[in-house]
Amino acid sequence: MELYYSFSVLIVLAALFSYANLRFLKLPGTIGIMIIAMLVSVAIRLLGDSYFPDATKDLFQLFSNLDFNEILMGAMLNFLLFAGAMHVNILDLKNLRWTIATYATISVVLSAFIVSGILYYIAPYFGIQIPYIYCLLFGTLISPTDPIVVLGILKQAKVPKVIETKITGESLFNDGVAVVMFAVVLQIATNPNFDADFASVSKLFLMEAGGGILLGLLLGFTASNSMKKIDDYKVSALITLSIVMGGFLIAKELHISSPLAMVIAGLIIGNYGKKVAMSSTTRDYLAKFWELIDEIMNAILFLFIGFELLLIEDLMDQILLGIATIFIVLLSRTLSIIIPARTILRKNTFSKGSLIVLVWGGIRGGVSIALVLSMPNSEWKDLLLEITYIVVLFSIVIQGLTVGKVARRVLKDEAEEAKEDEMEEYLNSSKL
Repeated sequence: MELYYSFSVLIVLAALFSYANLRFLKLPGTIGIMIIAMLVSVAIRLLGDSYFPDATKDLFQLFSNLDFNEILMGAMLNFLLFAGAMHVNILDLKNLRWTIATYATISVVLSAFIVSGILYYIAPYFGIQIPYIYCLLFGTLISPTDPIVVLGILKQAKVPKVIETKITGESLFNDGVAVVMFAVVLQIATNPNFDADFASVSKLFLMEAGGGILLGLLLGFTASNSMKKIDDYKVSALITLSIVMGGFLIAKELHISSPLAMVIAGLIIGNYGKKVAMSSTTRDYLAKFWELIDEIMNAILFLFIGFELLLIEDLMDQILLGIATIFIVLLSRTLSIIIPARTILRKNTFSKGSLIVLVWGGIRGGVSIALVLSMPNSEWKDLLLEITYIVVLFSIVIQGLTVGKVARRVLKDEAEEAKEDEMEEYLNSSKL
């Protein structure tokens, strides 16, 4: 019953904050919920013990007892990735497959090493010397863009379709690389007996990523063919739920990537399944069913992120290093996008404006917080948690609220410049 009570409190708070945001703040839903949760957290820390000690104690206990890493990485992430992937056109991803594959792999690795190198040399100027292995650990957990945050924000940002597909595709697939990197670096940092040679790392990656993709294919086609024989929206909803929940159990048992499995299964059911196995009625009901789950899960997730402020003892302790880390992460994101675009992907056309949007649209979120919370207790965990939280707050609030405006501004300027160049070229040709 304790789990039921905890979930009930979360749903009530999510509903209240959603209403308050829609009624008064009028911000994008998830960001508004997070900001209200943060304000409530600050108020509790400042006034709670004096004015409502019992409620403060209960709320502290609630969020202290909840395992954010297990809840997000073990449960919510699978639902949200499946729901997001179901609404992605697989043909759009296919047309940009090399771009997405590069940004989801090479860019993540490149970003992790850039962040770790700069942080290692910058931190002493703030009075702290972080061992390089922990700088690299921070680089691996902060480099991947958060698929949950990105999918939620891009729905309302109204960026051009091709850029939205690039950012969405990257965020859906980069978790597998980031989690494997994080697991390897964490083993090196905490287990002196771990042998991190190329063969063992490659084997781990192939097991996690390759196994997840194969499981996703199996689940997606099995579910689609099953729904084809019945075409009933109620049973179809149950089948998709079983894919997410049962698929996670299978992935956990086999030690393979459940996020990748959910992405692949969602893409197959959302494209192949909708085409061959569902009537228009089933497609409509299933889309609304998963849209509702997506909204509820997102509301609870951002509520968690806002209330995580309660669990950080002193966020201001490393505020200057945290602010500096924001710029480090933005610089690493810029380099990890531009370098592959100008080298590996040089045959593709990347305008200056599209690169700016890709950089600014690389939003960090709950996945980074969940990874840092999964670290065993050490003298560096609290420090990394503080700077991770500062980077995530900036990313969600500042980048999340402005990515649409940035996209419209830079792409509008490029369109106007292109028209001016065409007119000048036409005039010059006329003179000839």
